[in-house]
Amino acid sequence: MSDDKDDSQKTEQPTQKRLQEAEEKGDVAQSPDIAAWLVLAAATGFIAMWAGTTASGLRQMMTGFLSQPHTLSLDSDTMSGLMQGVGTQLLLILAVPLGLLLVVGVGAHLIQHKPVFAWEKLKPEFSRISPLKGFEKLFGRVALMNFAKGLLKTVVASAAIGITIWPAREQLLGLITMPVAGLLPWVQGLTVQILIAALAILGIIALADIGWQYFERMRRLRMTRQEVRDEHKQSEGDPAVKARIRQIRSERARKRMMANVPKAAVIITNPTHYAVALAYESGKMGAPICVAKGVDDIALKIREIGKEHNVPIVENPPLARALYASVDVDESIKAEHFTAVAQVIGFVMRLKMKASPARTERRK
Repeated sequence: MSDDKDDSQKTEQPTQKRLQEAEEKGDVAQSPDIAAWLVLAAATGFIAMWAGTTASGLRQMMTGFLSQPHTLSLDSDTMSGLMQGVGTQLLLILAVPLGLLLVVGVGAHLIQHKPVFAWEKLKPEFSRISPLKGFEKLFGRVALMNFAKGLLKTVVASAAIGITIWPAREQLLGLITMPVAGLLPWVQGLTVQILIAALAILGIIALADIGWQYFERMRRLRMTRQEVRDEHKQSEGDPAVKARIRQIRSERARKRMMANVPKAAVIITNPTHYAVALAYESGKMGAPICVAKGVDDIALKIREIGKEHNVPIVENPPLARALYASVDVDESIKAEHFTAVAQVIGFVMRLKMKASPARTERRK
């Protein structure tokens, strides 16, 4: 019941990460019917083109056994050499068809999916020897589907073969009287017709099977909503952790910004809501640079630090709001603000120049 409940909760399509992990474990969509169809097609092509040549080679090899059996010696040495020679000749004759079927069989799997080395498939699992798991494999959904598919292939292929043979039923009865020279070509032609009929039917079934294998894999890898959320957190990062990281970075940036306030040439305020600290050194900077800015509490802190370090504070609400909106920290001010900022900095410099003689006289 728990498995049914889990399956009912798996309503989400598998993510790309889930599909990739399944592929690494050897879980891919492959149809054995596609491989079987390609092998059968290769066998049909070989029979149609080279069956006569192969049959002639086999006939020549067996002629000695059939025409002069009394001349063969039955001692162990002679029979051993004879069997080796026959085996070698047989291997050479059948090397082409066997090699062709091997190449097609391997290629049939490669065209469906690239090679995957899944070492986890080799790990021992005690669940594989579980009687309950074995019962599920024998009578489960996939097993019943495979049984129905196999039964359908047998029935449909048998019907196609029967329809192909039926018109030649009278000739089949006369095969006994047919000369050997004409028997082999006729059997070859009929065999090719039967295989082509079977290929036509099995090809449709194979195409349907590859679609079924893809659907079954996607169904098997479906995820619950919680699994999707957990995977998103793992890939994108936990929102709480990311928020904490942003907070730490913001605090560090704020500390660095506040450390630069004493270096400012002037602080332009709103006067209470905005504060923008500008640094400028005549002859070294082409334009004033914003070293700190903030609103409300941060603006108050900038003003407090400025007062502690005797940084001039100028109230200019329009300019303060404009600078806050258009300039980031460590950036030069925009060209459209040059005139207004130059007037403020010039005013501050004039105040410093006036204050300097006064300080000098008091010292005297």
